[in-house]
Amino acid sequence: MNKVVAHFQNGAVVKGLTMDFTPSKDRFHLIEEGAGLREVLVPDLKGLFFVRDLDGDLGHAKSNIFEPSDLTPGRKIRITFKDGEIMNGITQGYQPGRPGFFVVPADRKSNTERAFIVTASTAEVAFL
Repeated sequence: MNKVVAHFQNGAVVKGLTMDFTPSKDRFHLIEEGAGLREVLVPDLKGLFFVRDLDGDLGHAKSNIFEPSDLTPGRKIRITFKDGEIMNGITQGYQPGRPGFFVVPADRKSNTERAFIVTASTAEVAFL
């Protein structure tokens, strides 16, 4: 089971567990906290964030600064979402024509371990 936070393009956020998310499929199932099983359509998402803890760390100040000692393989990338949010990270699989891609956040102390970003939810993606 993976702990995930699903951010939808309409602004909704749903936390829960999944065991059947696959980037090549257009839907997966999420066991939502306190609500049970629900089917999620990937095209409705902004991104699916794989997290350490479903409660998060409210005291953590978000950062887009890369750690100089970070040896995560891949290319540095800046993602600007249609809603204005900016996320820096490292990717091994971004290609503009694909429906989505994985990214490891630049902020290694954040609750997010990695995220699947839905390409249609982005305004701009640039290599750094």
